[in-house]
Amino acid sequence: MAYQKVVISGINTSQLRVMPEEEKMALLREFKETGSKAVRDKLIAGNLRLVLSVIQRFAGRGEDVDDLFQIGVVGLIKAINNFDLSKEVRFSTYCVPMISGELRRYLRDHSQIRVSRSLRDLAYKAISAREQLTASLQREPTMEEIADALGEKRADVVIALESISDPISLYEPVYSDTGDTLYVMDQLSDRESADSWIARFSMRDAMHALSDREKNILYLRFLCGRTQVEVAKEIGISQAQVSRLEKGAIARIKEAI
Repeated sequence: MAYQKVVISGINTSQLRVMPEEEKMALLREFKETGSKAVRDKLIAGNLRLVLSVIQRFAGRGEDVDDLFQIGVVGLIKAINNFDLSKEVRFSTYCVPMISGELRRYLRDHSQIRVSRSLRDLAYKAISAREQLTASLQREPTMEEIADALGEKRADVVIALESISDPISLYEPVYSDTGDTLYVMDQLSDRESADSWIARFSMRDAMHALSDREKNILYLRFLCGRTQVEVAKEIGISQAQVSRLEKGAIARIKEAI
């Protein structure tokens, strides 16, 4: 486990039981019928280990573990209150995004990073829409479904939600089961093909092989946007010479790559 202490918010986490799914569903039906606080308390106690597993994803951000655990329990209570028994879905499947959403909201409100008002407002709407869709669909909605519910572009919703997310280190471990730790950076891929990398190196080598005058002509022409006449005046040769040198340099670069 990610934490140094066993007792969180006065609860000995090593003694938390895992409630079987059948027992959860029976208690949920009883709670929906009676609204009994005692039944709800049993459901809370039987799912605290689930809260513990979710808050481990938010560790290492400088937040007090007790606070995170209590916020996670708030998400659990919301899940118990809003769970729809008519949907054929496991309670944990519905509960995890509710707990995660509550924790994200807490971390968002306590973030030190300043985000523009328009992005923040869109992010709040997206989070609210996600929770409503989670309640109605009994699963975590896709980004497309959230965007459609808001009448916004998917890209705008993604950017808004990312703007209020806490940054993480590329060296943050995300999985360690076989003894070899997997880090965030290990899950990042480079979409450039090997051929594109080879072409880039070939381009660099070809540019190094050009004369200083040829490099200067290409720089003025394609980076500075000068015409051949302007380049000719600047370096003191004719426009015809500029054209010949430019074409020759480009031909050698093409041949190299």
